[in-house]
Amino acid sequence: MKLKFILVLAIITGFMFSCKEDQKEVVEDTATVQEQKEFDYNVEQFADIKVLRYQIPGWENLTLKEQKLVYYLTQAGLSGRDIMWDQNYRHNLKIRQALENVYTKYTGDKTTEDWKAFETYLKRVWFSNGIHHHYSNDKIKPGFSSAYLKGLLAETNSVLEGEAFDVIFNDKDAKKVNLTKDVDNVLLSAVNFYGPDVTTADVENFYKKKKSPNPDKPLSYGLNSQLVKENGVLKERVYKSGGLYGEAIDEIVKWLELAQGVAENKAQGDALGLLIEYYKTGDLQTWDDYNVAWTAATEGNIDYINSFIEVYNDPAGYRGSYETIVQIKDFDMSEKMSVLSENAQWFEDNSPLMDAHKKDSVVGVTYKVVNVAGEAGDASPSTPIGVNLPNANWIRAAVGSKSVSLGNIIHSYNNAGSTGRLKEFVHDDEEFELEEKYGQLADKLHTALHEVIGHASGQLNPGVGETKETLKKYASTLEEGRADLVGLYYLYNPKLQELGLVDDWKSVGKAAYDGYIRNGLMTQLIRLNLGDDVEEAHMVNRQWVSAWAFEKGKADNVIEKVTRDGKTYFNINDYEKLHELFGQLLRETQRIKSEGDYKAVEALVEGYGVKVDQAIHAEVLERNKQFTSAPYSGFVNPVLVAEKDENGDITAVKVTQPESFDGQMLSYSKHYSFLPVNVKM
Repeated sequence: MKLKFILVLAIITGFMFSCKEDQKEVVEDTATVQEQKEFDYNVEQFADIKVLRYQIPGWENLTLKEQKLVYYLTQAGLSGRDIMWDQNYRHNLKIRQALENVYTKYTGDKTTEDWKAFETYLKRVWFSNGIHHHYSNDKIKPGFSSAYLKGLLAETNSVLEGEAFDVIFNDKDAKKVNLTKDVDNVLLSAVNFYGPDVTTADVENFYKKKKSPNPDKPLSYGLNSQLVKENGVLKERVYKSGGLYGEAIDEIVKWLELAQGVAENKAQGDALGLLIEYYKTGDLQTWDDYNVAWTAATEGNIDYINSFIEVYNDPAGYRGSYETIVQIKDFDMSEKMSVLSENAQWFEDNSPLMDAHKKDSVVGVTYKVVNVAGEAGDASPSTPIGVNLPNANWIRAAVGSKSVSLGNIIHSYNNAGSTGRLKEFVHDDEEFELEEKYGQLADKLHTALHEVIGHASGQLNPGVGETKETLKKYASTLEEGRADLVGLYYLYNPKLQELGLVDDWKSVGKAAYDGYIRNGLMTQLIRLNLGDDVEEAHMVNRQWVSAWAFEKGKADNVIEKVTRDGKTYFNINDYEKLHELFGQLLRETQRIKSEGDYKAVEALVEGYGVKVDQAIHAEVLERNKQFTSAPYSGFVNPVLVAEKDENGDITAVKVTQPESFDGQMLSYSKHYSFLPVNVKM
């Protein structure tokens, strides 16, 4: 599971070798800027998006062998970039190729409003890895006409015809992921995990027939395949060498084999070997073997995430999106925060869960603060700030999990400039001062508790199936809300001070509660158009947690809705009782997960998490108009340049920074496009 960067930080803190010639080309056509004394975190802003940079602290302290490992892993990650584009929508690669051709070859008037709208549209498509918004899942609307695009295509000898052209302007495939209640979610989702005629019932019936060899260790059926109908018969097209996405997967494997050759230790090398075997065969038992080995490989300074992992983009919750993150351990912060994983059993034993839902032995939970060296696929340009893997419940219970907080990403968010929104939405000076003094620490601790303790806590009842089967489309938002609640419950607890993580646990807890309620009930709404429902899993969970607590605390006025000078604020009057309410909701969410109670999760999410108070939404949007900073942020990646001697051996790996967002996107398309625009098996 991954914790996406949410408005909390943005609002309340203002929170083998490659061919020598190929390498030369990468250096020459990737514009870079010299590191400045004052690092410029901001790249550019367009539409609702702000693009940032991040640094790689401690790079110079790595050995050459470690730098090579990072370099090979980042090249492997980028080699699969186009897989994510095709997974997001079947026409994305064809559309991107045509738009990029126009962008680079058009020599006409670039001062017109139409051209500016075209540039903005292309940048939005780049940022979202396709034509659907990276967060809302709505199809991105162009600010230019179909006639104008036809003219651009003709002038640049670019080709985009038929459905791929029409879909930019019509209402077809309007939602990448459609989670609306009482509709066929699979059939109405444009995501390319399923053939256009595959229904939700088809998916459920197909996987009901799949039986794992060991029921106690259920395989992740559907994780690495596309499900289509051929002559009316359902068939999986497996992602593997020689299969679907095989051209890109072969490139990934090439770089992973190089990485295995410079692995830091045997455990790390063995895990990489299993990942390579999985990519070659597509075998799901090998995937589980790899995850067990990867989870146990905790030594070393370098780690990575690579493959088809998170299922947020699948309305049925089976299929994993391609994602990679390459990580370097932050030794100082990891040592400070390791106290959480060391005390994981205490947190489990003292949680408000029913005894039957607690783990008797929390094993193998490791936590590190890391610095990102490169990201691709579903992690880029929009990145998580924390990750906890693997996702299989049985592996978590038997072997454990790895949790990381992406320290340099969070640092960049926090230093990219204040938006001023905080003063607009806080209730009073006390709330403002608490946030200013303790907000960033509260956010870091919430991320850590969410990932380390939250996702690792609790257990399913014997005989209850995986949550994707029992809770279906609500599985992701329930799991994220459950992990959030674990964090919230323990953020207001003297144990944090006892462990040396805070100096004033009450103040940190108050700042955390203020920020969460303010975001869940108000400020995250700036990401939605008026009249829209909340749909993204993390936004939904923040709303249902906050709205449930607000409603259940009304009798005791725990959270007060205040109207002053025509503006709405939510003020917490009783932090102790809110802590109790979070504990009650945590107990209930774990019960729902443990028992697979579909009706209860449906009532919770639909009743509190989806519908928006339209009056408050309109007010929030109006109050937000004064601020120019975009509500969404993402990143360009540093460029790792391998310097080689006359024999082609790497002698050094240098870190440079991309000058522009479009420069990096065009460079990626030139050097990492390994899939045909019409992907076929």
